[in-house]
Amino acid sequence: MVNDLTIITNLIFKIRGQKVMIDRDLADLYEVETKKLNQAVKRNLKRFPTDFMFQLTDDEQHELVTNCDRLKNLKHSSSNAYVFTEHGVTMLASILNSERAIEINVQIVRAFVQLRQFVLEHKDLTKRFTELEQYFMQYCKENETDKQKIYEAIDLLMDRTKPSKIGF
Repeated sequence: MVNDLTIITNLIFKIRGQKVMIDRDLADLYEVETKKLNQAVKRNLKRFPTDFMFQLTDDEQHELVTNCDRLKNLKHSSSNAYVFTEHGVTMLASILNSERAIEINVQIVRAFVQLRQFVLEHKDLTKRFTELEQYFMQYCKENETDKQKIYEAIDLLMDRTKPSKIGF
């Protein structure tokens, strides 16, 4: 059983402003073929409104393949992938109805909850980064020559916040 929420969390993408999981990743987790998972969904379409599941556009799929090496097999797929929101993933457990699906869904829901809690706990940090980004963009427009210095300062700051690798 998948018991590392980090693994599942890394399978969650933000597309169209929603956190989603791709049909192929879900099929791998459930240990079924992607085709079988999608067939089960198509037999139960009433359970999957557009806020639970949607199919990627050509541009979205291309961007996903470009940004994620492990999904390069999607590049030559005859149809675009389907993606499922947290509610869609929960609904999958009811149509797949296997012990594996139930176990995996519990882990997936926990991963979505963990992401939501992280965002809620760090709202102030997100706001400050947004303000910093806006300031940086305005400053760079006015002072193009200082852009490299700012990048170097941010890199230095990011290096200081990384955990040390003692013993490795």
